[in-house]
Amino acid sequence: MIKRSITPYLKKAAKEFGVVSLTGPRQSGKTTLVKDTFPNHQYVNLENLVELNAIREDPASFINNVEGGIIIDEVQKYPELLSYIQVSIDEDFKPGKFIITGSQNLLLSEKVSQSLAGRVAVLTLFPLTIDEMQDHKILPTDYREALLKGFYPGLHDKKQDVRTYYSGYVRTYVERDVRNIKNIGDLASFERFLQLLAGRVGQLVNLTQLGNVAGVSHKTVEAWLSILEASYIIFRLQPYYDNFGKRIIKSPKIYFTDVGLLAYLLGIDSVKELQNHFALGGLFENMVVMDLYKQKLNIGSSSKVYFFRDSSGNEVDLLLDKGSEITPIEIKSSATFNTEFLGGLRYFKGLESEQFKVGNGFVVYTGDMESDFSDNSLVNWRSIGEIGV
Repeated sequence: MIKRSITPYLKKAAKEFGVVSLTGPRQSGKTTLVKDTFPNHQYVNLENLVELNAIREDPASFINNVEGGIIIDEVQKYPELLSYIQVSIDEDFKPGKFIITGSQNLLLSEKVSQSLAGRVAVLTLFPLTIDEMQDHKILPTDYREALLKGFYPGLHDKKQDVRTYYSGYVRTYVERDVRNIKNIGDLASFERFLQLLAGRVGQLVNLTQLGNVAGVSHKTVEAWLSILEASYIIFRLQPYYDNFGKRIIKSPKIYFTDVGLLAYLLGIDSVKELQNHFALGGLFENMVVMDLYKQKLNIGSSSKVYFFRDSSGNEVDLLLDKGSEITPIEIKSSATFNTEFLGGLRYFKGLESEQFKVGNGFVVYTGDMESDFSDNSLVNWRSIGEIGV
């Protein structure tokens, strides 16, 4: 089993809260993680219809008869169960008694906020980080191979065929998860929309433009984006615009939570094909943005992530807002350093004021040379764990 860096945070949460919720995309390793972390807990999977129907017959008795602790997998299949968990925790608090997991964020968090507010620790597990893969010596040396294969644990633990894996992932997701979140009549159009988004990774979201290309209304586009976010397929990175007025772009950017799925949706089959592909830079940016976001989630960091762009075209790919200071990060798929890479970082540093402090900046690229340039550092993509979130 691949050791996950979220484990200490998960154990800490289970010592402080009666309920721990672990959500994230399908096949990110949630079940394996909670079973390994809580080996003495009873385990129930609500995707098992026999178990689900038995619990529905008498949910109160099911919860009241829990001894020690229990893992309830895919709890979004029966969200009403959360109310019974609430009663149990209020009557007899035991740290870490209920470990609940789910692969849908929106439905689960809605019920959590209603039933378990103040009683639950909410954690999110995404696929593997670069550091996790390095620790287990399964990280490809060529960043392009990492882009193609992605970071889902099953692809590395079980050595499954990449195309077969993602084909099944998309089919399962569209045919089952999408229907569970919202009844979409034309699934084929939704799949085409998914591929359309893949071609616009790292770009600003324009609902009207997306709707025109997809042949649907901007309201439908927003609904579909919400579905994709709710099931952890995409991530919307928000712009940083505090204290800057109207000259700052306020539309979010879209990234996929796993770059391997993104490469599959773009129809890229080989490193050779990827080398000259129009989306190479976007794929690399997607990998780095999501890796830093995963690092943040894995340690329960309170820092926030943004990008910066103004109406004059000045931009920084990623900002880590740590409260006391902001860390600006530029992401380049080039293997050769160019001083122009520092332009956005230096511009953003020049905006520093009493309202916010700009810390050391970073350029993440694919070359091997690592160096410092006054208040900025050049780091190889395999070293982004050193940035600190």
